[in-house]
Amino acid sequence: MLLGLLNGVSFEGPYAGSVAAIRRGLQEIGFVEGRNLAIEYRAAHGQYDRLPELAADLVRSQVTVIIAIGASIPELAVKTAAATVPIVFATGSDAVEVGVVNSLNRPGSNVAGAGAVVGSASKRLELLLELRPGASLVGYLDNSRLSGPFDTNVDDITAAARTRGRELVVFDAGTEREVETAFTQMALRRVRALVLGSDPFLTGRQEQIVALAAQSRLPTIYATREAVILGGLMSYGVLTGDMYRVAGIYAGQILKGATPAESPVALPARFALVINNRTAQVLRINVPRRLLIRADEIID
Repeated sequence: MLLGLLNGVSFEGPYAGSVAAIRRGLQEIGFVEGRNLAIEYRAAHGQYDRLPELAADLVRSQVTVIIAIGASIPELAVKTAAATVPIVFATGSDAVEVGVVNSLNRPGSNVAGAGAVVGSASKRLELLLELRPGASLVGYLDNSRLSGPFDTNVDDITAAARTRGRELVVFDAGTEREVETAFTQMALRRVRALVLGSDPFLTGRQEQIVALAAQSRLPTIYATREAVILGGLMSYGVLTGDMYRVAGIYAGQILKGATPAESPVALPARFALVINNRTAQVLRINVPRRLLIRADEIID
């Protein structure tokens, strides 16, 4: 059996764990890479406009199914690729909102997967303001190269900031240089706290972003636990390992003959709040006890 794996960023760094989770899901269905399964890997390295070309290359390679993770689905010519090869997606975006499926219960077409996280950006803002209640000007960093998820997240967090009486400034970054420029602009605008979007490119730049946040002494909340392990202040988001494991299971079922449209979109069941107490101490932030109690993990 031949499976295609497509990512808008890479299969290294924070995405190595994603690939491992996909392999676990496949193994549960009886497929092991190198034994009864071969995998073709294609990554766009943040150049999302290359995704249709990479997907077409996988189709030409005659893969039986494509697993598209992260940014792969919103920028993918789904209808073209799915007309030939079933596609399983794993994304933090709302799969209905970006037009990947018709509905969560009845996806339709030749597509199945896991995702549809709505409201995560506003939840991260809420948690950050519990930590920094005096932050009147808050920044939000995301990547507009994924226009659908970007627009939805900006609308969501802007409404949440307005409700809480905070001014929100949106910063857009899709390259390493743009990330640096965004932090320079934040300093000039005197942004007091930062919410990071869940864009896959920015996830791949977590080491850079954590370093810049530390240099700016800017309290920041991330979408993934990995950023907090690197020294980020706190994170809140779906446990992506669950999502990628489900994608592996769905792909394995399709390899055995299942029809993609018969599988409802799997919604995330577990979210995690992670706090780095050492980073809080460096920033001279006293983490409220109520947040420490709610945290799923505290790094001391």
